[in-house]
Amino acid sequence: MKRRYLLFAELSYAFEILRPLQEAAWRRGDEVAWYLNGPDPGQLQPGERLLRTVAEVKAFAPDAVLVPGNEVPPFFPGLKVQVFHGLGIEKKGHFRIRGMFDLFCTFGPLTTAPFERLARQHGWFRVVETGWPKTDPLFGPAHDPAAGSDAHILYAPTFSPSLTSAPFLAPVIADIVARRPWRWTVKFHPKMDPELAAPLRAIRADNYAIAEGEQLLPLLREATVMVTDTSSAAAEFMLLGKPVVAFRNRAPGPHLVNISEPAQLEGALAAVLEGRDPSLEGRERYAADMHPYRDGRSSERVLDAVERMLEHPDTGLKRKPWSPLRRFRYWRQLR
Repeated sequence: MKRRYLLFAELSYAFEILRPLQEAAWRRGDEVAWYLNGPDPGQLQPGERLLRTVAEVKAFAPDAVLVPGNEVPPFFPGLKVQVFHGLGIEKKGHFRIRGMFDLFCTFGPLTTAPFERLARQHGWFRVVETGWPKTDPLFGPAHDPAAGSDAHILYAPTFSPSLTSAPFLAPVIADIVARRPWRWTVKFHPKMDPELAAPLRAIRADNYAIAEGEQLLPLLREATVMVTDTSSAAAEFMLLGKPVVAFRNRAPGPHLVNISEPAQLEGALAAVLEGRDPSLEGRERYAADMHPYRDGRSSERVLDAVERMLEHPDTGLKRKPWSPLRRFRYWRQLR
């Protein structure tokens, strides 16, 4: 049966998450449309369909709305499907239930088990372990295991003022860049405070660059090691078998090269780049628990899970809680 899917994006990083789902749906002969509540429509690619109004969404009548963010307009037609905006589970709110979704598509044991407990507790949604659509290109035909063979450091700080490493590491990175031949790329989160980013943007060197585009996946493939704090991008990087140096991570563990002081950064990077990686075994275990799928078919599993729920709507689930404040907020934004 031909289906219609609405891809709902509120931040620019949603494109890398949702486009693999779009490709999988197109391969099945399904219809796909986008609703952008924030991103510039100019970011859409040729052939991608944009719906600009709530009336157009209702006329499109999607069977399911696929969402990488935390919320979705409750009055949009269709099954509401949470596909998540990041792998990391360390940040506050990852397991918060807001009463907006019918189906949660989880990544692996680390996320599936907690959401299954929450499903039993609340009773109005289902949980299916599918893997994360964003990872499909990492493990598809374009995946090059030889990439990242040079000393290339990707610095991806989180945006949260209470968690970001940017103010602490910017002076140290400037000093390392000036003395070491290592190549650096900095990728800011779309929500990064410009004042926090300013010292890093001020660094000037031939071996240092700021990645201004929206795409993260090419940077993950190219880099040798990541430096971060509590960014969910760390989990994506570890799926490729690469080490992460984490500054004051909220949930430090053997899967990370943990540092607590800026002065430790250079030594930690030197050790990893020289092949002394204390996180290797822990990282492999963590990646298997976080996202065991390496077949590049997570999008297919998401669509399969949606199809099963659409085919069997009488699942015995409770009615989702009424959310008048959220309904009104989205109605006021989108009318």
